[in-house]
Amino acid sequence: MNSQLYPLKFQPQFYEKIWGGHRIKTLLGKDFTPLANCGESWEISGIDGYASVVENGFLAENELTELIEIYMGDLVGDSVYDRFGLGFPLLVKIIDAADTLSIQVHPGDELAQQFFHENGKSELWYVLDASPDVGLYAGFQQGVTPADYDKAVETGAVAQLLQFYPVQKGDAFFIPAGTVHAIGKGVLLAEIQQASDLTFRIFDWNRVASNGKPRTLHLKEARQALDFTSRQSYKINCQLELNSSCKMLRESCFNVNLLSFDKPVQKIYTPIDSFVIYLCTEGHFHLFGDNIEETLATGETLLVPAEVTELNLIPCHHKATVLEVFLG
Repeated sequence: MNSQLYPLKFQPQFYEKIWGGHRIKTLLGKDFTPLANCGESWEISGIDGYASVVENGFLAENELTELIEIYMGDLVGDSVYDRFGLGFPLLVKIIDAADTLSIQVHPGDELAQQFFHENGKSELWYVLDASPDVGLYAGFQQGVTPADYDKAVETGAVAQLLQFYPVQKGDAFFIPAGTVHAIGKGVLLAEIQQASDLTFRIFDWNRVASNGKPRTLHLKEARQALDFTSRQSYKINCQLELNSSCKMLRESCFNVNLLSFDKPVQKIYTPIDSFVIYLCTEGHFHLFGDNIEETLATGETLLVPAEVTELNLIPCHHKATVLEVFLG
């Protein structure tokens, strides 16, 4: 039996949400039965208690964290293993907002470690589908002060202080830790983030949960985490070049490329000391390598181990587009 590491697919973990919808099933073909809706599909996770389980090949039924313990740098990259040990540094999700999410903020590494012994949470959003005339909130408008914010919290007017971005399929945004934000109703997106589930709710649109009570807010924690220095824009402008990996993001937490291809593309991974994650955003394609053959369709995610040095990506039926994620 071949014991070589190979590109890993994982069983999605589905989570019903008060704001969740059905497009993860209707558009992406993921069956989240018996849930009434699905707000989040966790595609790759190493978070304690929520580790992803392999679904393909001879490593099927093993958890990602177990494999890191066995394969170490061969799986994640020596530099990644030296930095994170047995912890997997990223969490990959697909989010379906049938209603607007709460206005919220995630803490940075320093605050998260100091008070919660967890990672901070910066994230990238890539819009997979969007209803007409929808958008999202990211960052404060220029000139908003902490005093303005405190007053808006008291009056329930925080949304009026935020930057609003209309969105369409293919738009991307980087949301650094400390940035106030909310995903708007009608947006389906892929989220690449640091491995953390720390979220501080600021305003929840006066919704009530199934028990008839408002969901918990975290105003004290959010106030500590908020960064009031707003960027001019949180939207990523990526100059797409067909059949070439185009740089979207370079940050200490993770790197992301956008690759759109209509002919075979050869990928050489030796220049990086990291795993690579592919999340297919459009179309589907085959991956071929040394004793490796796999297919990835729209909405599917795959982890290429660091010891894999070369793959050929071949689109099926015209063109495929993928997010390519790695650490630097």
